[in-house]
Amino acid sequence: MQIPLHAWQLDKASPMTLTQQLLQLAQQQIRGQHWHAGAKLPSVRVLSEHLAVSKFTVAEVYERLTAQGLTVSRHGSGVYVARQHPVLQLNDAVNESSALATEVALMRQTLQRQSDWHKPAAGWLTPEWMPESELRDALKSVAREGQALTDYGPAQGYLPLRQYLVNRLSQLNMALEPAQMLLTASATHALDLVVRLLLKPGEKVLVDDPGFYNFQAIMRLHQLELVFLPRTAQGPDLQALAALLQQHKIRAYVTNSVLSNPVGTCVTPPVAFKVLDLLKLHQVLLIEDDIYADFESTHALRYNSLTGFERSIYIGSLSKTISADMRVGYIVASAAVVASLTDLKLMTTTSTPATVERVIYKVLTSSGYSRHIKQLHRRLDECRMEALKQFAKRGWYPWHEPTAGFALWMCLPDGLSARALATAAREARIVLAPGGHFSQQADADRFMRFNITQCTDVFWNWLDGYVHQ
Repeated sequence: MQIPLHAWQLDKASPMTLTQQLLQLAQQQIRGQHWHAGAKLPSVRVLSEHLAVSKFTVAEVYERLTAQGLTVSRHGSGVYVARQHPVLQLNDAVNESSALATEVALMRQTLQRQSDWHKPAAGWLTPEWMPESELRDALKSVAREGQALTDYGPAQGYLPLRQYLVNRLSQLNMALEPAQMLLTASATHALDLVVRLLLKPGEKVLVDDPGFYNFQAIMRLHQLELVFLPRTAQGPDLQALAALLQQHKIRAYVTNSVLSNPVGTCVTPPVAFKVLDLLKLHQVLLIEDDIYADFESTHALRYNSLTGFERSIYIGSLSKTISADMRVGYIVASAAVVASLTDLKLMTTTSTPATVERVIYKVLTSSGYSRHIKQLHRRLDECRMEALKQFAKRGWYPWHEPTAGFALWMCLPDGLSARALATAAREARIVLAPGGHFSQQADADRFMRFNITQCTDVFWNWLDGYVHQ
């Protein structure tokens, strides 16, 4: 079967180039299975004459289709539509009723790139909230430098960036050297390395409840047994912590000390001291996640400001306030642990992109970044007030009213189910994050986490319509 010439159309008035038009047309026809596997494309000469375009234009389109795996080129015969194999979804590889499958499903939904989807469940800021101009300037600056853009990066990461972060952490009363820091691809990558190195399958790990589902998914993936610790507005529930440490042999405690996800609380000093005393008594490793550091301006207390790094790990990230795409995370620990983590990083990922780390360093050290953070704090405060006002009109209230960040942990009015609400919202192309993703508590279905920057009029109008049905 040969694809007929009339199937190829061009719009000479289109702002797209001829190459882009032909490529997009072929991609849509093949991916939509309108052109079946084995169908032969017209020869370069025949199609170029039919469309009155250059042979080079058609040849480039065919080369791109072959490079994308959509066609195959057979020497002396021609170009044919390739067989399209179904993409294995991760849910196909695991039990769909497992907690891991549920968490992966929510991540996949929030990462959809279609512009007509609305995502109050997302865990990041959209581009209009990010320092786009500073990023573009930094990219140009790095490109002009004499350093190669094609070589591997240093094993521990770009040294000037590590030195910058060491100085910044010193303002939080953390004393360390660059040798105690390892740059990673993200905070998720950082936790994965820490878990691989320091924890063994079957060991018990304390996690906050409510807590971040992605970190819990990583630990489940490594076959760790999660023990859920209730969280209060002041930090972990101390009475529950003491009881769980007596009841279980806990190997590690993974927690947010500042702007805990999803509730937005910070641990208070009295609670922090007692937590550290209990962890020391039971020889529990502390893994502190501080990925929301730049959203907080009051220098709230971190656990690692009160203790050294002999029995603690500190994880941070630069993705939330700079770029969700150009991601950089980091780990702080003792020099010996960082050396072992560096070896593990080399074995599993070789290195992280030095070009990205250099760009992020340029952004952080520019005068524009401090202005960006100040403006971000102000805009988030205004956005939070507006979101809380909109929720209050509809009978929703916050479990805790945070003073920074973009997350709200909201309690639904009586009669509403978070899970049912999220299911209905997907039909309207809206992604919501029901409480069951974050909490194992009996009342989890009464709560939802919202990203205040993505609660648009589309969401409010849909919510009103759903409630009134």
